[in-house]
Amino acid sequence: MTKTQTPVVGVILDWAGTVVDFGCMAPAQTFIEAFAGFGVTITQLQARGPMGMAKRDHIKSILSLPEIAEAWTAKHGAPWAETDVDAIYAAFTPRQAEVVAQYADPIPGALDTVAWLRGRGIKIGSTTGYPREVMDQLAPVAKVKGYAPDAMACAGETRLGRPYPFLIYKQMMDLELSPAWACVKVDDTGVGVAAGRNAGLWSVGVAATGNGVGVNHAEWLALTQAERDTLRGKAAEPLRDAGAHFIIDGLGDLPRVIEEIEGRLAKGERP
Repeated sequence: MTKTQTPVVGVILDWAGTVVDFGCMAPAQTFIEAFAGFGVTITQLQARGPMGMAKRDHIKSILSLPEIAEAWTAKHGAPWAETDVDAIYAAFTPRQAEVVAQYADPIPGALDTVAWLRGRGIKIGSTTGYPREVMDQLAPVAKVKGYAPDAMACAGETRLGRPYPFLIYKQMMDLELSPAWACVKVDDTGVGVAAGRNAGLWSVGVAATGNGVGVNHAEWLALTQAERDTLRGKAAEPLRDAGAHFIIDGLGDLPRVIEEIEGRLAKGERP
């Protein structure tokens, strides 16, 4: 199918847990380390809960959990304040920049899908909850490993982040993508899926390789089929609740979804 025959004109991909970093390991561990530096212990589940938000917003969401707010007050003698959010973020960002390139390996199937999209003339944009200074470390390494989107919008480059649609709109403007219903957002987090819906795009949730399962590739392969099915089902729930039109295991499954979307568009359906 040639470009002129393809209704889908653009796909906007998330980064960690969607294209690189199977299990979205880098940010989760760094959040745990950042809070530990302030004497507060958070779990993997607490660290992963707000994943997909801009990182400062993510930190604020963790602090807003009743048990973490209580632990903060017990440790510091006063409830957390915006200055505390700033302090944790200031500790988080350079540490994330230090380690993020270690998690730049493409998720299995991702590069094949990127090549498939390019073969159909579909533009590839990207949005991320990482700020630009972190992506300045990740993107060059990912490029060496075979992945470089056509454009990128980072947290903080619009006043409101996900689930607001403005990072997506920025990518659509940068890549001159129109109409919205001919574009697809792919993300492993509920807020990312919601941003796609809010932007008027087809929204695809990634369950198995992303934050919702939260294990690396080797750990995933070591699980039994029953264990995978259980984790996949739990990870799919927030994606479905956020309004995902489709839910896939990983980016390798996206081509069949694109073809289904194209079939639905040919019938006049819209997201």
